[in-house]
Parts: sequence; structure tokens; C-alpha cells
Amino acid sequence: METTLSSKGQIVIPRQIRQSHCWEPGVRFSIYENGDEIVLKPVISRNKTVLEDVIGCAGYTGPKISIAEMDAGILVEASKQVASWSR
Repeated sequence: METTLSSKGQIVIPRQIRQSHCWEPGVRFSIYENGDEIVLKPVISRNKTVLEDVIGCAGYTGPKISIAEMDAGILVEASKQVASWSR
């Protein structure tokens, strides 16, 4: 795969590569030289994640469930898994 340096010093990262890494416009990169290679690495944001940023990311659309109910559900499923190991 090839790309071309523009007159403004810009390089287009091909769509296939951007999509495979989920890079959207505005992603920041650090750039450094490694011998005769140029390496781009995405800059990982170290901003603190807040609950409001991730609520709903699991896709659950049912009623609200308490921590105790979640713990009970996990215990039931874990028990099923353990029981299947002894078969």
C-alpha cells in the first residue's frame, strides 16, 4: 500500500488502515524516526473517564438492576459453568 506526500507535507492514511484501527478525524499521533522508518503512534488520552461517558455502552435496555441482583445473577451463571466442568 502506498500514499503520497502532499505539497503541504501531509500524508493520507488509507481508509482500510483507518477503519481497521477505528481512527476517526481528529485522532492525535506521536511521530518519531526509527532508522530509515517513520513511525506514527496514536496518542492515548489520559483523561479521567466519568460514568456519564460510558452509561449505556453495554447495550442493556431493560429495567435498572441493583448491585445485589447483578451479584446474584453472576453467582447463578458461575454455578452453571462450574457444574458443566464436572460433566
